[in-house]
Amino acid sequence: MSENRLDQVMESIIALPEDWHGAGSMSEKTLRHLTKVLGEMQPINYSVETGSGKTTLLFSHASTNHKTFALDSGNGSISNVKASPIFNAEHVTFVEGPTQITMPAFDFDQPIDVALIDGPHGYPFPDLEYYHLYHHIREGGLLLLDDIQIPTIKNIHRTLEADDMWDLLEVVDNLSFFRRTAHEGVSPTEDGWWKQGLNRELYERNSKPPVPPTVLQRVARKGKSVLPPRVKGALKVLVRGVEE
Repeated sequence: MSENRLDQVMESIIALPEDWHGAGSMSEKTLRHLTKVLGEMQPINYSVETGSGKTTLLFSHASTNHKTFALDSGNGSISNVKASPIFNAEHVTFVEGPTQITMPAFDFDQPIDVALIDGPHGYPFPDLEYYHLYHHIREGGLLLLDDIQIPTIKNIHRTLEADDMWDLLEVVDNLSFFRRTAHEGVSPTEDGWWKQGLNRELYERNSKPPVPPTVLQRVARKGKSVLPPRVKGALKVLVRGVEE
């Protein structure tokens, strides 16, 4: 879809009430910027989001194959989308249920161009969503992280910002835009904590080779069994002074 057509769709979305559904929506500023970014990415062949709402309406026109993992819970986040005349149902598949259950069972069978994490915000659920998505996002693809004002989401933002796998492009209101780099990153089936930028300083500090003992330290260690107590005490004082 052309950027102009996507802009027209966005005008229709912006005209919807702020309380269009009970789960809340992105600000007009954020939605307009997201529309611009998605328009510049065309074509988008495969996209994924957790949560549902106005962004689902937008993705239904911006992407030819969009997966929405969401739970309605009576708040209208899915039912209002499906009933909207703006919705392009042909391009969207809903995977309904708690994402912590539905995502592990889902087969992501092609590289993801854009992924939006905006599902349950309580720890550890956003982390689980990230785990099931990150290694499917193609090089150059985008990861969008919404509601980073919430500490549990901010923790993910800080981790990704320091990680070589991601470039933080910008933050608009509470939505951060990350682009997947060519860096291999951490395998989903291994540990690799030392490869992540947030942990690197601690790992490098603890991995430095031990400092060779000074002459006084060597003399003190060697003389432990042969020197008189008074001499040992004097050596201890000297060694402590050198170490400090």
